[in-house]
Amino acid sequence: MAAMAAAAAAAAALRVGLGSAGRALRVPLSHVTGGRSRLFQAGAARPRREDPAVDVSGDDPRQSAEKLANLWGEILESKRYRDKEAAILKDIDPIRELTKSILHTDRYKDGERLTNEDEKAVVENLLVYHPHSEDKIGCGIDCIMVDRHPRFRNSRCLFVVRTDGVFIDFSYQKCLREYIKLKYPAAAERFIRENFKRGT
Repeated sequence: MAAMAAAAAAAAALRVGLGSAGRALRVPLSHVTGGRSRLFQAGAARPRREDPAVDVSGDDPRQSAEKLANLWGEILESKRYRDKEAAILKDIDPIRELTKSILHTDRYKDGERLTNEDEKAVVENLLVYHPHSEDKIGCGIDCIMVDRHPRFRNSRCLFVVRTDGVFIDFSYQKCLREYIKLKYPAAAERFIRENFKRGT
């Protein structure tokens, strides 16, 4: 009698209530008792959608965190440099533009000395920073003039005319590079590499 009751129970349908209307879905008991239901199995087989923000490449989480930290550090470092680069350009642009105007326009003829105002700007903002300024100035400055470069006759450059009558050329770009090294040591090497021609 007990065996018949068990068999009848095994063959009976499982009632699942749906909503307040009391409708029912009949699912054969064998589908549930054989491990997992087909519905559950189908759900388990469906691939799980991953969060795209999570690195699933198999890296160790600590390595991923290090990579992220390094990347963020590089971004911050680049921004700091670009801010510093803008500050350097703002600092040197006035004297650089003045010098270009002196050398590359018709403001001065070859062999002409600078006005007192331009001479003062060139001496105070360029010449004193030249890496060999003492040798250039020597016994003293009589004036600063513009003339053709002694070797490259198509180029014009600045000359120190000394009180002993000797005159000697100097590169305004060398002066600027030295100034930047002194005032902006942390950014100087990269700035010079990116903003100055080689050999000038």
